[in-house]
Amino acid sequence: MSIRNLDALFAPATIALIGASNRPRSVGAVLARNLLSAGFMGPVLTVNPHERAICSTLNYRSVSDLPLSPDLAIIATPPESVPGLIKELGERGCRAAVVITAGFGEGEQADGQALQQAMLEAARPYLMRIVGPNCLGILAPHNGINASFAHLTPQKGDVAFVTQSGAVATSILDWASARGIGFSYVISLGAMSDVDFGDVLDFLALDPKTRSILLYVEAIIDARKFLSAARMASRNKPVVVVKAGRSNAGAKAALSHTGALAGSDTVYDAAFKRAGMLRVKTLDELFQAAGTLATGIRVKGDRLAILTNGGGVGVLAVDELADVGGHLAELSSTTLTRLDTLLPKAWSHANPVDILGDASGQRYVGALDVLLDEHRADALFIINCPVAVADSLDAAEAVMTILEKRRLPVLTCWLGEGAPAKARRLFTEKHVPSYDTPEQAIRAFWHLYSYSRNQRALMETPAAVSDLINVDMASANAIIDRVIEDDRSVLTEPEASAVLAAYGIPMAPAMVARTPEEASRAAQQLGFPVVLKILSRDISHKSDVGGVQLNLASPDAVYRAAESMLDAVGQAAPTAQVDGFNVQPMIRRPGAHELILGIAEDTVFGPIILFGQGGKAVEVIGDRVIGLPPLNSLLAQDMIRSTRISRLLHGYRDRPAADLEAITLTLLKLSQLISDLDRVVELDINPLLADASGVMALDARIVIRAGHHQRQPLAIRPYPKQLEQSIATRSGQVYSLRPIRPEDEAALVNMLGQSSPSDVRLRFFAAIKKFDHAFAARLTQIDYDREMAFVAMPSGSDEIVGVVRLAADPDKERAEFAVMVRSDTKGTGLGYSLMQQIIDYARHNAIKQVFADVLRENHPMLKMVKELGFMVLPTEHQADSVTVVLDL
Repeated sequence: MSIRNLDALFAPATIALIGASNRPRSVGAVLARNLLSAGFMGPVLTVNPHERAICSTLNYRSVSDLPLSPDLAIIATPPESVPGLIKELGERGCRAAVVITAGFGEGEQADGQALQQAMLEAARPYLMRIVGPNCLGILAPHNGINASFAHLTPQKGDVAFVTQSGAVATSILDWASARGIGFSYVISLGAMSDVDFGDVLDFLALDPKTRSILLYVEAIIDARKFLSAARMASRNKPVVVVKAGRSNAGAKAALSHTGALAGSDTVYDAAFKRAGMLRVKTLDELFQAAGTLATGIRVKGDRLAILTNGGGVGVLAVDELADVGGHLAELSSTTLTRLDTLLPKAWSHANPVDILGDASGQRYVGALDVLLDEHRADALFIINCPVAVADSLDAAEAVMTILEKRRLPVLTCWLGEGAPAKARRLFTEKHVPSYDTPEQAIRAFWHLYSYSRNQRALMETPAAVSDLINVDMASANAIIDRVIEDDRSVLTEPEASAVLAAYGIPMAPAMVARTPEEASRAAQQLGFPVVLKILSRDISHKSDVGGVQLNLASPDAVYRAAESMLDAVGQAAPTAQVDGFNVQPMIRRPGAHELILGIAEDTVFGPIILFGQGGKAVEVIGDRVIGLPPLNSLLAQDMIRSTRISRLLHGYRDRPAADLEAITLTLLKLSQLISDLDRVVELDINPLLADASGVMALDARIVIRAGHHQRQPLAIRPYPKQLEQSIATRSGQVYSLRPIRPEDEAALVNMLGQSSPSDVRLRFFAAIKKFDHAFAARLTQIDYDREMAFVAMPSGSDEIVGVVRLAADPDKERAEFAVMVRSDTKGTGLGYSLMQQIIDYARHNAIKQVFADVLRENHPMLKMVKELGFMVLPTEHQADSVTVVLDL
């Protein structure tokens, strides 16, 4: 459902509490007290069949007795009563409910799960949204709502906290209260029977009262919905997440190396990073992130300048900075000269800037004024150690005189209690980040930088590589069809090699032999030395059963090795069906690196891609990284950089660098394979040899799933290649039409640059002289799950001459369109054809209405949409434009 009726949760006109109580310390009593005392300006109606009044407020005996229809109901009654109450509330016009009650199958009890399903069925006819069950409730301080049994009501703020745990919610409320940090919302989701993280993220992404979002996640139910919403929210504001339950137990049952290496927590890590969120490991870090984000500061790089009155503490800060991966800013000669004129001769003359233990507030101010001009530093960290000869609070007050005038990225740490504690409170009141220890401050700086880095990664433009990936999907599917006909799930090595070859992944040549004699003859044809491998559909890891022999240099050696291999495999795996042997030339590439590339299926996020150091000891070495498909060139390169072996791949001493472009392209081919072949559930390439001459796969294994149990879809919708087509305009011009891709940025900017200023203004409602990267990236890097943009190019050309786009609301009920053609193609019918295509797309995706705001002076556009059947309506609060609407 997404955000439909969520306004009734967070901004209701009327609230009803079902299960209110006067019994001290009961959940119903705490809920009533919180609702009635939080400052809500609308009616709060309580329901209890046995009471005349609740907290001195008139009580009603039943839902049917309520004098008003509530927008929001809070339910704290026994679980068996909830489905009936939901039905009764829905009939009264209630649009949302928060079910506090537990007992709906949280422990997998069948009775509870049946009750939960009955509750959802009761809500469905009325489109009623449900938070919970088994939740703390929701708090919306700006609207005076405390619909929870929390022990306090937070102050107003701009941080939203969303959690599956009520205990974590109350803990962060307590922590924030002591530090004067407020919230826009605190939302306890509980069992997430209906409203989940994806719904709330969609709502918060567009909420003007929320500047940053904190998540406490135990599990994700709908991965594609979550990631789509998280990517949208992360583009608008910081999203910080802590994930509980970091266990790799789910990987143990996997058949392949990739499955064994891809623990569930590493997949969550990859998903959070892909969505642009910042992950922290502990609640302490989450609390610190809440405080840091509440100040509103942001940093762009990882270079830190440190100002301190204690050299030893400065060194500790430097050590922590090195541990997290940051860098000390290198101070310019201008900065050093200015500091020399201000500070005693014994100052450190370097970063950290140690201004000595007797530093007064005035000395802090002088040094701070200089360091804030240092362009080589991305942020400044100020430390104060308590000393008898200088007052810590005086120093803090002096520092604030500068910071109130110059709002730059500054973090502070006043160590100690007494005056230092008062200084920390002063900084907190002034929204300057303040920490108890240097280590906390450094981690906070790194969180800020990591968030900035993730955002840049979201907006980077990948290189165009689609022309380099030529696939034969029909051949690959034909091989898989034959395997399914044989009632098998594991491809033989020759079959796996053929599938990879269909996607252009270089494979070592091989021949299949049924007997030792055939193996000997095959080896003579291939040339010595050779590798001999057992061929069996039942054996996953051939080396473990004696099924691999290397460096065989003669026909006789091959024959004897084959005979010996049959005996060894027969003893190690007596039930395995042996189909023969696979014979390959012994590939000698001195200095080549052994890599592993693979595909596995995660229970939450579906198909994932693995990359790392390969070979026999791959699980022991554990040098690997997980990525979510589909990949682009930048994502593939980031995966490579994230491994330890990447430093070796760049070359060292007399060993030349490996062909990184070939490795990147192989990852992209693997990404295309998993996007195309939805029956592949596991795949290993181990090893993939990589050196300066390119890459070659020596061994491959593929597991498929047939029948009704299909593989999960990709968590991120891939490029919809099936939508590519040719269109002809009424003037007879033929164009290639396809969905937009991130690598189209340059071509799109070129089209806009070749259009007249007037046409640009009519499209964007403003005069735009320069189309910067951030602007263009938002137009080209779209989420195909909720947006679509088609680009038109003359046949045989890469030039973009027209674009039409559609952005659906999270409910996918309505969608806003925009269309533009290059100025020199106006009047050819291209714009009309593009509009027809986007309307057809909307209909196919069950969107009920498309609309757009159009300037009144844009007469050609208004004429075209009228021909297409749009209604033209006045635009609210905008006299110079109209809204055009088409019901589908």
